[in-house]
Amino acid sequence: MLSVNLIRIYEASFRQNRELPALTDYFKNETFSYYEMAKEIAKLHLLFKKADIKPGDKIALLGRANPRWCITYLAAMTYGATIVPILQDFNSNDIIHIINHSESRLLFVGDNYFDVIEPDRVEKVEAVFSLTDFHLVYERQGHSLQKFRKDITRHYREAYPRGFSAEDIKYPDVPNDAVVLLNYTSGTTGYSKGVMLTVNNLTAMVQFAIDQHIYFKGSRILSFLPLAHAYGCAFDFLCPMAEGVHVTLLGKIPAAKILMEAMAEVKPHLICCVPLVLEKVYRKQVAPLLEKGPMRLALKLPLIDQAIYATIRKKLLDAFGGEVGQFIVGGAALSPDTEEFLMRIKFPITVGYGMTETAPLISYTYWTEFKPGSVGKVLEGYLEAKIDSPDPQHVAGELIVKGEQVMKGYYKNETATREVLKNGWLHTGDMGTMDPDGTLYIRGRSKTMILSPSGQNVYPEEIEAKLNNLYLVMESLVVERNGKLTALIYPDYETAHSEGVVDEAIGEIMEKNLAELNTLVAPYERVASIVIYPTEFEKTPKKSIRRYLYQL
Repeated sequence: MLSVNLIRIYEASFRQNRELPALTDYFKNETFSYYEMAKEIAKLHLLFKKADIKPGDKIALLGRANPRWCITYLAAMTYGATIVPILQDFNSNDIIHIINHSESRLLFVGDNYFDVIEPDRVEKVEAVFSLTDFHLVYERQGHSLQKFRKDITRHYREAYPRGFSAEDIKYPDVPNDAVVLLNYTSGTTGYSKGVMLTVNNLTAMVQFAIDQHIYFKGSRILSFLPLAHAYGCAFDFLCPMAEGVHVTLLGKIPAAKILMEAMAEVKPHLICCVPLVLEKVYRKQVAPLLEKGPMRLALKLPLIDQAIYATIRKKLLDAFGGEVGQFIVGGAALSPDTEEFLMRIKFPITVGYGMTETAPLISYTYWTEFKPGSVGKVLEGYLEAKIDSPDPQHVAGELIVKGEQVMKGYYKNETATREVLKNGWLHTGDMGTMDPDGTLYIRGRSKTMILSPSGQNVYPEEIEAKLNNLYLVMESLVVERNGKLTALIYPDYETAHSEGVVDEAIGEIMEKNLAELNTLVAPYERVASIVIYPTEFEKTPKKSIRRYLYQL
């Protein structure tokens, strides 16, 4: 157990940074300073007290990430309640299930989402509040909360008769072993589990970011990852709030044009993104440029190639606002081609790795020390890691971890908890290797690993990474059918049509891709056939393909 405590960290940050901007809604152009944010938290604490919320009681949160979404999250944690953020992309049945399974007593919801929630289906919810302005949308019994909410300014003034000062930013003691976050996974296995995360788990994550100087006071971030998901929440919200960072919220990944306009306006110092964002930029803008005759020839000439790479690097950085010090990529594997090129031009990119069950980070390295193909180093001082293999450096085995960030367990699911937590070690289900210095290389999921007829372990994700770089392949899945490897491919129809490629020719192109792919993989990884899909593969809210739907 750590000696530091996240609630105390936030207390100090909100006081010391009270004059700085904290949260901005990009589309509404509404900004809260750290002081204004603390005042809203104080008002919500009064509301929680009126609602008789006790430490550990659940408060559900659903909607597009905006400043009030973040304020609700922080208010619940600093009160000692347990916040239950729900991904806005979950379907209505999943949303209802999470609200009921978590036994949430209060619900804060975006105005567009309350329509999918019928009060009779969430019987434990006593009141529902809007994330637009915190007005009360629904109260199950009586009108006491509605009346209190309408008079919140009077109650606030009575609580702070001399005005709300920096000294009033003081929160109750919430012990490090208290569960303050119940995060439901959006796994690819067909059902979600409630991950119980404690103050200690989140403190470790935030303190690591402080130790590594990932952020600095007054820096800027543009947040477009879902904050209800562990990765975006940690890096675009929880860690920045401890350091006096200004977070501008888009709420979701918008169209490319809007995203680039926002980048130019905000000029972020750090960008956290999923591989899809960088891969699209590389495949749509950079790769075609590099294939042009004169450019291809120029890149073969010494010195000139470095000048060209420097120019491309500057143009890419300018496209993201011009002040980015580092890109942290996570949530999925970055394609080898994209990674190799970005590292060749000295683009400030690093790839991290983690899971909701570890709050979420397991490994990270600053971009100047990042090793190609890896996911950084295990968080020294916070986590221990082992590869379950006779030769961890060369033979892949399951990664298991132990330490400050490992979850307490799955809520009301002892069976699932026992399956992954054994003698204090979390069994991640990911297969990989590890260098002596703690650098991790993830090969794939143990559940997706395929045993070849010759007894070799085949990791579909590695084959898919190569296939996805081939012409007109938008996304792919490699599965085993009738004892042979089959590639399911969703083509890039948009690019095909823009280049005048008719649908009838796509099949021939994919067969050529198959032949090329089989020259890039080991003999036991060769794919026997392809199946073309007319639509995208079904995905989880965090955009991982639901693989189980395509296993025959």
